[in-house]
Amino acid sequence: MSTLRFLTAGESHGPSLTAILEGLPAGLKLDLARIDRDLARRQQGYGRGGRMKIEKDHIDILSGVRFGETLGGPVSLSVRNRDFEHWTDRMAAFGNPAGEAVTAARPGHADLTGYKKYARKDIRDILERSSARETTMRVAVGGVCKAFLRALGITVVSHVTKIGGVAIDPSHVDPADILGTDALLDPDGLNCYDKDAEERMKERIRAAMAAGDTLGGTFEVLARGVPLGLGSHIQWDRRLDARLAGAMMSIQAIKGVEIGAGFAYADQPGSAMHDEMYIDGTHVYRKTNRAGGLEGGMTNGEPVIVRAVMKPIPTLMQPLHSVDVMKKEPVLACKERSDACAVSAASVVGEAMVAFVLAQAVIEKFGGDAMVDVLAAVNAYKKRVEEDW
Repeated sequence: MSTLRFLTAGESHGPSLTAILEGLPAGLKLDLARIDRDLARRQQGYGRGGRMKIEKDHIDILSGVRFGETLGGPVSLSVRNRDFEHWTDRMAAFGNPAGEAVTAARPGHADLTGYKKYARKDIRDILERSSARETTMRVAVGGVCKAFLRALGITVVSHVTKIGGVAIDPSHVDPADILGTDALLDPDGLNCYDKDAEERMKERIRAAMAAGDTLGGTFEVLARGVPLGLGSHIQWDRRLDARLAGAMMSIQAIKGVEIGAGFAYADQPGSAMHDEMYIDGTHVYRKTNRAGGLEGGMTNGEPVIVRAVMKPIPTLMQPLHSVDVMKKEPVLACKERSDACAVSAASVVGEAMVAFVLAQAVIEKFGGDAMVDVLAAVNAYKKRVEEDW
C-alpha cells in the first residue's frame, strides 16, 4: 500500500529546522511563495512574542523537486533559524557547554518529565526540541500537502473560534468566506472572521499581557471537496476520524479535539443530531453536517470539520511555582521568550496537519507514482461512486 509520511528535525535555537516528506507522486507542481505565505501566517497574530520579530521564515527545498515539480523521491525542506547566531555558544553541536544550565522546570511543559526520562543535566536539552518552533516544519509539509490536495479539488482552511472565553457568533461567519492560505496577511490579526469578536479577543489578550499571563482558545479546520470514502471502518487504525484526532492532538498545547458537533452530541437526542439523508434524482444530500463529514471512520462527501482547543501557553512572565531539578528545592519556573497567545498560529498548524492526514488517505486509497495516474484514479472512482448504485 502506498503511503505518505514525514519526519521533522531541529531545535528551537539550533541552526535550522528540517523535514523529509516521502511518498508524493511525481509531477506535482509546487509554489514556494504559497508555502512561505503559510509560514508567515503561522508567525502572525496579536499576542505573539519577540521571537516572531527575529525569524522571517523562508522555505528551502533541498531535494525531490526539479524545476518546480516533484520527482517522486523524498522531498527535504529546511528553514534557517536566524536567531541561532545569538545562540552559537549555547547550542553548538560540539565543544564545551556554555551558559548556565536550565534547572527550574516549567509546569505544563515537557521539562521535568523529559529531564528525567532522557537522563539529562540541563532542561534546555528537552525544551529546545519540545518547543512549538518545531511546528514550522509541519506547516511547510502541510503547504506541500495542500498543493497536492488542491490539484484534486480539495481545499483546507482554518479559523479561530474562541480566545480567553471570547467566542465568535456563528451567524457572523460564513464558512464559504474562510479563505485560509489566500487570506490577507495581518500581523495583528487572529485568523478570526468575526471582527467584533476579534476586537474583544484582543482586549482580553492585552489584559493577559499586562498581568504577565497567557490565554488559550479554540479553532476550527474545514476541508472542502473531500471525496466520499477516504479512510475505512475495517480496522481501528484505518478510521480517518481517529487519525485526524491523533494528528491534531500531536500539536503542542492541544488538549482536546472534536469532529463535527463533537461534545454537543451529549446534550441532544439522536433525532436532533444525526444528518438526515434526502435524494434528488440519483444524488443523495444532507441539509446538515453535524457529523463533520465523517461517518463510520470514512469521509461521506460533506466538508470535513475538525476543532481543537489549545491550552494557555505554560511559559508565563509571572512564573508559576515549581522545583529546581538540581537543588531539589522550590523555585519559580524559568522564563523563556514566549507568547501571550498563539491560538492563531495553532490554527495554521492544525490546517497543515489535517492537510497531511487527508493527503495520506488519498495516496493510500488511489496510489500512483505520477500525478496523472492519481488524477485518473480519483476521477474514475468519483464516476463509479456517482453512477454505481
